[in-house]
Amino acid sequence: MPGSVSQTPLTLEVLQQFRLIFGSMRQYFRLLEERCGMPGTHLWALQEAGRQPGLGVGELARRMGVHQSTCSLVVDRLVLAGLLEKGRCGTDRRRVGLQLTAAGMQVLARLPGPAEGLLPQALSEIPEVVLKTLNINLAELIRTLPGSDERFRQVPLAEMVRNGEAD
Repeated sequence: MPGSVSQTPLTLEVLQQFRLIFGSMRQYFRLLEERCGMPGTHLWALQEAGRQPGLGVGELARRMGVHQSTCSLVVDRLVLAGLLEKGRCGTDRRRVGLQLTAAGMQVLARLPGPAEGLLPQALSEIPEVVLKTLNINLAELIRTLPGSDERFRQVPLAEMVRNGEAD
């Protein structure tokens, strides 16, 4: 059969590890949506704005690892929903900063854990040498992955697992 690959026990074990990671992310982001009524990406933006009042959209995009236009769309939705406010900040009246509203604070109070998901938290808790090794090994896997698309680097995991649901 063309394209057929024989699976070694190690290959299957690693595949199951990826399934475990993906399934755990999916389950966690579903919990976030059930508890808070919105996607994890929106909750992450709210959480960051709550951590640093006056945060600009560009800095928010950088913290979330997404393109600024993507971040602007999320912020606009949160402003329309009455969860965030945009306002001029400090002495530079050209700069627009974000502030949580009381409704935004109420949404964040329902979070069961980090809005960005469990994977970033887990990655931040492993030793740096392990993280560097994982980075090298994943880069090699990506190098050999047919059809890998660099655009996915800036898509939040919450959106990937949310949009990829096929239950």
